[in-house]
Amino acid sequence: MKFGISLLPDCRPEQTSPNRYYQDVLEVSRLADELGFDYVKMTEHYLKDYGGYCPSPLTFLTAVAAQTRQIRLMTGGVQASFHHPVQLAAHAAMVDAISSGRLDVGFARAWLPYEFDALGVPLDESRERFTATVEAVLRLWTQKEASEDTPFFRYQNAHSLPAVTQNPHPPVWVAAVRSRQSFAWIGEKGFGLLIASPPRKGELPHMQDMLRVYIETHQEYHPDRQPRIALSIPLMVADSDAEAYATAEPLLQSYLDVWGEAAASWDGVQSSAYPGYSNAGTTFRSLTKQDLRSTSTAVIGSPDTVAEKIHELTDALTLDTLLLQIDYGSPSAAVMSRNLRMFHSEVLPRLG
Repeated sequence: MKFGISLLPDCRPEQTSPNRYYQDVLEVSRLADELGFDYVKMTEHYLKDYGGYCPSPLTFLTAVAAQTRQIRLMTGGVQASFHHPVQLAAHAAMVDAISSGRLDVGFARAWLPYEFDALGVPLDESRERFTATVEAVLRLWTQKEASEDTPFFRYQNAHSLPAVTQNPHPPVWVAAVRSRQSFAWIGEKGFGLLIASPPRKGELPHMQDMLRVYIETHQEYHPDRQPRIALSIPLMVADSDAEAYATAEPLLQSYLDVWGEAAASWDGVQSSAYPGYSNAGTTFRSLTKQDLRSTSTAVIGSPDTVAEKIHELTDALTLDTLLLQIDYGSPSAAVMSRNLRMFHSEVLPRLG
């Protein structure tokens, strides 16, 4: 099992400035490196409090690369539907070189209607644009000259520079949430799978079904390689369950409020590329404080409680990588650092 930190800013600017957020998460990234964690992951979003402080994960990870020595840098993910493959391949290769080959590239299809509207990308073409972009990036990394002729971009004999540092290219991950088609495609391509914990335990059976699709497809197309599954999940460790919940609950509530505001852009929206998303806003707005304690999949509690919950999740979801979300609700660097240190010193020994 590998462990890392997962960052997805949900900052309200009137409470946390951009400079404060970046300085805090860079401090925690340095700490994760010092403690020997495997990854630091950052996610791309635009325009609203949900993720708006990180329009460029690769830019953030370049700063992490300059301040760390061994931790791997993961995009979680670059929203490929919004990028030209020539630019994306070159930018990622640059970070791979600067970090001396520590980059893992995670791609995501994007899911928020207001981002598609602002960037002029139709929701209904997102899947085709996404897969075409990811596959084009891989060809740019691995072929001396690459050509594409798609409805979204065209070029001939492109020689991408700088070259990637890792051979044949940085490890590739792809995020999936609900769609069977997405899980099957990721398995067929042999990519690692990025998942986030569903907000309610009752949704775990659906996630288990989708993981079976991924694993079975991966085994069919790549019998000589192990599938890789990384889960991002909110964490709060304290000396007691009561203390952990007292710290985590207001932060989680703020996180869910921001998440719900972003998901509300699905109200009244339908897309054939996103079956089941039209109720996303309602789902998040319906979560209550009691849900945070009784039905949430967040890992909150004493070291014993957290270790027990992690064992349950790893068994249920066949995980090999756990990415600990520690910046939800915009906590201070001190709160995030204590959370991470307690996990390292008190929880990891209990996990064996």
